[in-house]
Amino acid sequence: METEISKKQQANKLIFLGIFLFFLGLVIGLLIPILAKPRIGLSSHLEGVMNGMFLVILGLIWNRLSLSYFWLKTSFQLAVFGTFVNFLTIGLAAATGAGKLLPIAGGTEQGPFIESLIALGLISVTIAMLLVCILVMKGLVNQTKNEG
Repeated sequence: METEISKKQQANKLIFLGIFLFFLGLVIGLLIPILAKPRIGLSSHLEGVMNGMFLVILGLIWNRLSLSYFWLKTSFQLAVFGTFVNFLTIGLAAATGAGKLLPIAGGTEQGPFIESLIALGLISVTIAMLLVCILVMKGLVNQTKNEG
């Protein structure tokens, strides 16, 4: 029973945070012309909008996941971390013009500190979001097995 209440609360938080991130994506879209690298700013705008939609969708299917409380909590935290840090990391790259790891979007090397910060953000986001997808797929497969 406690897990079900927690799942509902987590689902509601994911939906709210998704709408909030979607809103932030729209706001940075307005700022694109004044950013150091507008093309990376467009990427940040798209990350905010798409990751916001991802969180909303995740919140809508959250109650279908069949995972232990630990893995639900871990998935929730990784999803929130991954989506927001992705948006913030790309936003930082757009504002500073840094991002040697973003050459297609026009990023250029700006110095070791900012480049390390952006690299750490991008690598941690990649790991977090891959784990979220694996855990969500596992939760959906478990649910299918429980129904059958």
